[in-house]
Amino acid sequence: MGDTRTRLLEGALRTLRTQGIAGASARAVATAAGVNQALVFYHFGTVDDLLAAALRYGSEQRVAVYRDRFAAVTSLRELLDLGRSLHAEEREAGNLAVLAQMLAGSQMDGRLAPATAAGLGMWVTEIEEVLLRVLTGTPLAEFVDVAGLARATAAAFVGLELYEGVDEDGAKRAFDSLEQLAGLVAALDDMGPLVRRTVRARLRKANSTEK
Repeated sequence: MGDTRTRLLEGALRTLRTQGIAGASARAVATAAGVNQALVFYHFGTVDDLLAAALRYGSEQRVAVYRDRFAAVTSLRELLDLGRSLHAEEREAGNLAVLAQMLAGSQMDGRLAPATAAGLGMWVTEIEEVLLRVLTGTPLAEFVDVAGLARATAAAFVGLELYEGVDEDGAKRAFDSLEQLAGLVAALDDMGPLVRRTVRARLRKANSTEK
C-alpha cells in the first residue's frame, strides 16, 4: 500500500507539471502513476486531498535537497546566488510550476489553500533562518520584519516563475535588482561603526515618523 500511495503522490506531481491544475483529474493522475483510478479515492478520498498531500510530499523532498546549501549561506548576496540557482534548477525540473499551479488552484478552490501555504511555508522556514543569521549585526536587523521578508522572498521566487513566462528580461532585471539591494546592505556593513550608527538613527527616525 505504501508503494502505491507514493506512486500516486509522484503521479500527481508529474500531472501538475505537465497538465497543470486543470488537467489533474483522478484518471490523469492514475495514468501517470500506472495504477487503477479507484486507488486515488481508496488512499486519499478525493483528488483535492491527493493534490494537497502531493504538494506537501514534493516540498519536503525538494527543501531537503537544499537544506545544507541554505545552512552554508553567510550573506544576503550568497542567499540571492542560491536563490538564482534554486530558481533555475527547480524551474527546469518543473517543481516551481507545481507550486504556481497549486497557488492558482487555491484561488478557485479554498480546500487547496492550507496545503499550498504549508508547502510554501517549508521554503519560508529555510529562508527565514538564513535571514536571521545574515542580518544579525547589520543596520537593518532591528528594523526589518524578518518573517515578513522571508515570506516576500519565497513568494517572489514563485511569482517569478509566472512572470518569466511572459517577460523573461523583466524577470532577470528583478533578480538583478535584488542583488543590487544585497550589495547595498553589504556596503553599509563595510563602512564601519560610525556609518552604521548614523544609518540606524535615520532608520529609527523614519520608522517613528511613519507610525
